Amino acid sequence: MKTITQRTLGGPDVLETVEVDIPRPGLGEVLVRVAATSINAADWKLRKGEVTKLGPPPFTLGFDLSGVVTEIGADVTEFAPGDEVFGNVVSRNGAYAEYVVTPAGFLAHKPEALDHVHAAALPTAVLTAWQALPEVQAGQRVLVHAAAGGVGHLAVQIAKARGAYVIGTARTANHEFLRGLGTDELIDYTTTDFTTAIDSVDIAFDLVGGDYSERSLHVLTPNGRVIDAQGEEPLDDPRYHRHYFHPSGADLTEIAALVTAGRLRGEIDRVLSLADIAEAHKLSESGRVRGKIVLTPWND
Repeated sequence: MKTITQRTLGGPDVLETVEVDIPRPGLGEVLVRVAATSINAADWKLRKGEVTKLGPPPFTLGFDLSGVVTEIGADVTEFAPGDEVFGNVVSRNGAYAEYVVTPAGFLAHKPEALDHVHAAALPTAVLTAWQALPEVQAGQRVLVHAAAGGVGHLAVQIAKARGAYVIGTARTANHEFLRGLGTDELIDYTTTDFTTAIDSVDIAFDLVGGDYSERSLHVLTPNGRVIDAQGEEPLDDPRYHRHYFHPSGADLTEIAALVTAGRLRGEIDRVLSLADIAEAHKLSESGRVRGKIVLTPWND
């Protein structure tokens, strides 16, 4: 089978296509024929060495997948060959490949309402938002930074589904798109300092990094919280919380119900082939992507 690997850290040009054997699932694992995967910011940060979670190269990137089960390992009862699934891969042998092995607990049945391209855009981004915002209540004010991005546009919809008043920071070009998702108030961060433009919020969700979390502390209600999914240096403030997503087929099953009900949708910026992986990484790293970049296998 074909897979993307890298032998060294660096720019998009270090990504190369190689031929390897199809893996076999072990205890509690599932082998999936990948129909689509997608790019997350963590992918190019790992490629460059800004994040070292996978250890040194060689490794294969790709945390998201949608595809068809082709083989199950021992003790797997929730899936069978032929099932359409979506979910996560968190290993050195990621989803930039024709086939991938992942724990059954990282997967859920793909909603019938979604094709594989749209399903592959969801797992990491939607779980990041879903797990960051479990305490959102009706009537609360939620600020989402980078609201038009891969995680941000899903966080907007999740907060709205829970009854919140949602404020988003995004370029003016994305404001109409975000209003269509239900965003109540919008700020163009290129022209306006959000700390001077809004009333206090109960939750600020930082998907930018840099000084955004620290600045967001200044717009919180007395019992408010900053939830940071980007920062490398945690802030010494009890209102600050660093957030990391974790794979969860159970959470994805709940999310699938929202998708089926028409209350949550993922935005696709564009679809490219894994043969164009270097171009896809350059686009993702530019920070000018609305929603997600999805990748399909070489022959698709």
